Amino acid sequence: MIRREKLAELERRLGYSFKNKGLLKRALIHRSFAFEKETGENYEVLEFLGDAVIGLIVSEELIKRFPEKSEGELSQIRSFLVSEPSLSELAKTIDLGKFLYLGRGEKRSGGSKKSSLLCDVFEAVFGALYLDAGFEKAKEIFREKFLGKLWDILENAITYKDFKSYLQEITQREFKELPSYTLVETEGPEHEKTFRVECRVRDLITVGTGRSKKAAEQEAAKEMLKLLGVIGDKRKS
Repeated sequence: MIRREKLAELERRLGYSFKNKGLLKRALIHRSFAFEKETGENYEVLEFLGDAVIGLIVSEELIKRFPEKSEGELSQIRSFLVSEPSLSELAKTIDLGKFLYLGRGEKRSGGSKKSSLLCDVFEAVFGALYLDAGFEKAKEIFREKFLGKLWDILENAITYKDFKSYLQEITQREFKELPSYTLVETEGPEHEKTFRVECRVRDLITVGTGRSKKAAEQEAAKEMLKLLGVIGDKRKS
């Protein structure tokens, strides 16, 4: 698929034709591609903007859907819904990875399927939509194309609390102590590090990995919750 057709196909999936096609293209450019082509243009600034746009859209929808919930509960649910796992699932509904501009190394490492990258680019696309058409149009597209899937994700979630907070609640209640986290390994180049963290509760140890220390801690906490029998495929908070 040549590049012009690539952009047109993504526009069809979004249900919107960009006035500035360059914005959409920029939202799809990974820094590895920009480095190889010797241009500084990539999706990162649009990602920063899109993160705020999606956060506001989701906040508005949550207030309408759950008028009885407290600010604290809404914040927890929003954090879950705008997290990497949730947004990467939304990206997959339009096969967003198919449209990315990746460098050769990133292609070889399966970049188009990485959750962290799909989340970033999904946010960047909404940053581009905001700049090209404004907030109301971006919200309309999100509601029409992605909101139903987002509610499905929430409905099927094990818990909407972040796993570290959930584990802390459990261990404080059951054991009167807090879990501890230890960074045990960091590997990979500076721009693409992988972190490995151990979570300890009494004599139990689980391990999590992630693209950040925080993500690795969340994964380790999730594994500890499974080990303790707190969460499973069909159990919700």
